[in-house]
Amino acid sequence: MELETRTIFRDVSPFEVREDGGDLFIEGYFARFDDLYDMGWGITESIDRHAFDSSVSGDVRVLDNHDMRLVLGRTKAGTALLRVDNTGLWARAKINREDSDAMNAYARAKRGDISGASFGFEIKRLEREYNESKGTIHRTLMDVTLYEVSICTFPAYEKPEVGARDRLKNAAEAEVRLWREKQKERFARWH
Repeated sequence: MELETRTIFRDVSPFEVREDGGDLFIEGYFARFDDLYDMGWGITESIDRHAFDSSVSGDVRVLDNHDMRLVLGRTKAGTALLRVDNTGLWARAKINREDSDAMNAYARAKRGDISGASFGFEIKRLEREYNESKGTIHRTLMDVTLYEVSICTFPAYEKPEVGARDRLKNAAEAEVRLWREKQKERFARWH
């Protein structure tokens, strides 16, 4: 299995920063069920409403830009809270005022300099729908192991780094080739 990420990027930030009783929080939706992720190369992806059911109660971290050194909160420590509702995967991190990295992340999010949200996971179960007439594939994440959610400066699908984009393209092309081979085999059996 390989760790994957999916990112929400909108004109309006999917999360908000707030102060409540002297505590600082970053909270919002890090995955939405109605979003359609364009993977490129004719592949789209969506998230089933039960995809997070088996892992949302696990030990999940809230990170800054998927950086494992920049932990803003953790469910096991009681400094992060996750829940799933009809909209998607919602998370809240209580910011540690004594952590300068966390305070810097909070300040960047408050100013609007960080406006993307993402989640890191491994796929446990995936369903695929092939549209032969369009030559497209739609994938639905049915069950995932959730490791982290992140606030992101550059969301993965807005400006992917060359290496990540190339790996995604190669994986997508391999999936399309496999699908075409299966279609040829199926066609050959009928004729």
